[in-house]
Amino acid sequence: MPVTQSIVRCIEHTLEVRWQHRVFFSDLALASANLLLRDLLGQATNSVPTRVLFVVDKSLSEAQPALLPDIRAYCATHADRVTLACEPLVIDGGERVKNSFSNVSQVQSAIEACHIDQHSTVVAIGGGALLDMAGLAAATAHRGVRHIRMPTTTLSQADSGVGVKNGINAFGKKNFIGTFAPPFAVINDFQLLATLPPRDLRCGYAEAVKVACIRDAGFFADLERDAAALRAFEPGALRQVIYRCAELHMEHIASSGDPFELGSARPLDFGHWAAHKLEQLSDYRIRHGEAVAIGIGLDALYARNIGLLDAASAERVLRLLDKLGFDLFADELRHTDDLHQIRLIEGLSEFKEHLGGKMTITLLSEIGQGIEVHEMHPSAIIDGLRELENRYSTGRRRESLLTEKGIM
Repeated sequence: MPVTQSIVRCIEHTLEVRWQHRVFFSDLALASANLLLRDLLGQATNSVPTRVLFVVDKSLSEAQPALLPDIRAYCATHADRVTLACEPLVIDGGERVKNSFSNVSQVQSAIEACHIDQHSTVVAIGGGALLDMAGLAAATAHRGVRHIRMPTTTLSQADSGVGVKNGINAFGKKNFIGTFAPPFAVINDFQLLATLPPRDLRCGYAEAVKVACIRDAGFFADLERDAAALRAFEPGALRQVIYRCAELHMEHIASSGDPFELGSARPLDFGHWAAHKLEQLSDYRIRHGEAVAIGIGLDALYARNIGLLDAASAERVLRLLDKLGFDLFADELRHTDDLHQIRLIEGLSEFKEHLGGKMTITLLSEIGQGIEVHEMHPSAIIDGLRELENRYSTGRRRESLLTEKGIM
């Protein structure tokens, strides 16, 4: 029988979905007189009070004992608009909350037991890791429940908490399971940072340096100017950094043309290919912001070593990170595999695998200007690691001597 060409029929429509992405800045958002959260929750339904499930970072609730009573009092005061569906769900925060799906299941179980539906809202109050986990639970329960984020770290208020991603770690890979689901709103309450330890306050600065490096040379100069104030955590300087970072982050999401990262590039992850691997190698002992600072330093040196970035600019990046108080080396950078190869290099292939397509890494051509490259040379990376180690060791020896002499 003769072979005939089959007929292919197709019905095609273009679906357009519009998202409203809002980040509010307010103090004492859970004070009864502050109507911001009430009004946001009231937008979920016009007929009956909105049922709300609060998911709260345990360490925050312990550091701020008034937090849970404030939540109860707020809902009671505004009972005409808000119904507290059940007692706030308190969960351990930190990166380890993302290392097991059981935490997602716990939130989903509460969503089911408390009768949270698509007209209800999940309000997550915590650091970036808890927001990632709770956001994933909300985005997948009932195929999507409204969620509001209240970030409680500098890093999450400036960067991760104002994004549109949710996720947890799996199979030894960071954020392997996740969704793109923009929050109904983000509320940055600076008072929630009041009890944050210095180490965690500092972590957000790494994301500030990152976005300044790739997006805004003027902001980078502002960070250099204010480095001493930021290292001392002066409130005015801290607030300005958080606001500008969130602004630049949201501008990228809205204007990049790829908010859900369907392409091969992730410009906002400058410095992150190494950071993600370093976190994993340290079993998450190293905080995300600390790892990002090292990753930025390494990529600045790499760009200089291959002639992409001038030496003076690379030095400015390293000096700024140092002035902000970051250590730019960690023992895990020395870890090798059975073939004596530096394990950090594995982060390149894992970074590529996460997105698919050809490897695309954001580097710097100048401060304020990111550039995409599609290959990185291990030998030049290792040269950068050696330089970081030498700088770190020299700096620590000098600091030790000054301490012994009573100068520091």
